[in-house]
Amino acid sequence: MSEQQPVKRRRGRPPKIEREYSDTKKVLIHSGLEMITEFGFTASGVDAVVKKVQVPKGSFYHYFKNKEEFGSQVLAAYGDYFARKLDKHLSRMDVEPLERIGLFVADAKAGIERFEFRRGCLVGNMMQEVPQLSQALAVQLQSIILDWQQRIAACFALARAQQQWQSSATDAHLAALFWSGWEGAVMRAKLFRSTQPLDDFWHYFRCSISQC
Repeated sequence: MSEQQPVKRRRGRPPKIEREYSDTKKVLIHSGLEMITEFGFTASGVDAVVKKVQVPKGSFYHYFKNKEEFGSQVLAAYGDYFARKLDKHLSRMDVEPLERIGLFVADAKAGIERFEFRRGCLVGNMMQEVPQLSQALAVQLQSIILDWQQRIAACFALARAQQQWQSSATDAHLAALFWSGWEGAVMRAKLFRSTQPLDDFWHYFRCSISQC
């Protein structure tokens, strides 16, 4: 009886990726979230997005007619994600209103450190690129920022009612000032690779509206 010869392995390309994801569109959006948060929208080309998750380029154009539509859907996904993050902290009934914002700041610090200061805020990154973006994307950015401002303004209103601190500015104005300063602090944190700018901003902002 002759010895059985081992079966030779067929030559060819191995599968590009073993993935549990069933929704390729979600995979592409997640890749876009990571790329744009780190590099910005303009620098995040379609080739880089599909290569990161090893998805055929044709699949990209099956779900998105162009990069503009892709950017809009990524931006919407990030806006929803960040709103949930805010709500997680701002809806804490067991914590004083301003302390809730402090919890958000602590969470943000942990996130930026986890990614070694490579990633900041996707909305903040795209805001810097507005001159290169379409009017539709600029309007979408405005809508997201205003939504975040409303959440912070509601927290300020509750703090004002409970703690009786006085400010000549309205809660909506204070919320706008908060996000303007916050986005700048995030960029500075990335530049200096330190969370100190986030601490400094929140300490100064809080002391300017209430007793420290």
